[in-house]
Amino acid sequence: LKTFFDELTKHILSNLGRFNPAQQPQSMIPDEKSQRHEVNEFLEFKVNVVVDNSKTEGVPIIIETNPRFKNVFGTIEREIDKNGVWRSDFTMIKAGSLLNANGGYLILYALDTLVEPGVWQNLKRTLRNQQLEIQSVEAGLFGATSSLKPEPVELDVKVVMIGDAYVYHILYEADDDFKKIFKVRADFEVEMKRDESSINNYISFIKMICEEEKLKAFDKSGVAEVIEYGIRLAGRQSKLTTRFNIIADVMREADYWAVKDGNGAVSAKHVRKSIEERIERVKMIEEKIKEMIIEGTILIDSVGAKVGQVNGLSVYDTGEYSFGKPSRITVTTSMGKAGVINIEREAELSGPTHDKGVLILSGYLRRMYAQDKPLAMSASIAFEQSYSGVDGDSASSTEIYAILSSLADIPLRQDIAVTGSVNQKGEIQPIGGINQKIEGFFEVCKARGFTGSQGVIIPHQNVSDLMLRQDVVEAVEAGKFHIYSIKTVDEGIEILTGYPAGKRLKSGLFTKNSIHNLVDKKLIEYAKRWKEIEASGE
Repeated sequence: LKTFFDELTKHILSNLGRFNPAQQPQSMIPDEKSQRHEVNEFLEFKVNVVVDNSKTEGVPIIIETNPRFKNVFGTIEREIDKNGVWRSDFTMIKAGSLLNANGGYLILYALDTLVEPGVWQNLKRTLRNQQLEIQSVEAGLFGATSSLKPEPVELDVKVVMIGDAYVYHILYEADDDFKKIFKVRADFEVEMKRDESSINNYISFIKMICEEEKLKAFDKSGVAEVIEYGIRLAGRQSKLTTRFNIIADVMREADYWAVKDGNGAVSAKHVRKSIEERIERVKMIEEKIKEMIIEGTILIDSVGAKVGQVNGLSVYDTGEYSFGKPSRITVTTSMGKAGVINIEREAELSGPTHDKGVLILSGYLRRMYAQDKPLAMSASIAFEQSYSGVDGDSASSTEIYAILSSLADIPLRQDIAVTGSVNQKGEIQPIGGINQKIEGFFEVCKARGFTGSQGVIIPHQNVSDLMLRQDVVEAVEAGKFHIYSIKTVDEGIEILTGYPAGKRLKSGLFTKNSIHNLVDKKLIEYAKRWKEIEASGE
């Protein structure tokens, strides 16, 4: 600055005549040159403050929500003079967010930055060279010449790009410059641990939104309901969601319902109303599927018992909303050597994790019943009325129950739906979407009328994940609906059949009249007949 003022002083002293109009020759007819001179007479004495951080506390932090070329890198503006000629000067140099953030941090949204013409390549070049060249948009994007070319500005700025993981991986693999320039990656959790500190933070967030957006205050029940919804979104009782945009939307809508009711504060009923209305607007597909089940178009039994048939549970995700739906799984068994046939796989409708689940249950069958004889069995498994593909291993325990039922010729209860994956030792493993799955079967039972015996079987590890709707909780408390948590296949088959699973005796056989005993007898019969067929050469 001292050098600038020294040079400015010298320039003024050497041009004092320009500050005395009486000494300037007057012309009766001003020409083009004199007109421009009048406009720009003292231009060189002006100062263009491109960046002013005088009121900024600490380092500048700039969030660029509209990363167009000129917004990020700045520009040199132009104007048309009285003669219709484009003109520009140093006072028209405008800073962009990069220069405004110099010495601090610039936050950009990755996808927005990538789709803007010229921004990504120029950003990499600027950060690599640590110098910013301010130029007109035309020069920056199309290589047009500019009458002004300011000196490059030294940059010391940290650029933070926010985006989805898939964008990061694409850039990391496809753009060599990306991994050299952006060397630090931080993953943001969509959930956080539920403890006293995080709950206090949630309460502070609720208070902040109310103050900033002039919402009605939330009473204790309203705050508790918001926190409970945050836990439900996380999908686990020990976690809270960090998707605060959804939480804020629920709060705004709850405030609307409180205002409509004429209440002075937002309570739990307003939060529940907000959540219900949000779901109501996006659950058309769920309603259509439920309607088809009730009408009998989609075949689902919720009473009685049938051999080789069981109700599995699946989750449909529409993006904004996910819901559960029961699915009929059927099994037929016969003597043979094909093993377990996955019909979905044969029809190319099965995903890799579902295929793995079927292979695991094959391992379970060999471990349980093929230690003293070959497994001369063919079993075909099908998800009935499934035409869009099946994936996931959460139905592997369900499929085992259907196979055991078919082999033992013992019917399975149709008023109970089942979910849970299984390992080769018959241990039940946890699955995802437990709340949606339970509520999906609950809706079918509710629509048809409760019998008092209906319910679901879930892995015991998922008990800590239960955050069910209030109507489901009330139905369970009233004994209208039941939730069974199990650790092993044996526990599940006993609930579904009413028969003991059975234990292996020292003789190698199973307890008499148990499920395993009946299955083993059938497999012994299959093996014996298969051996006879092979011996006869048929």
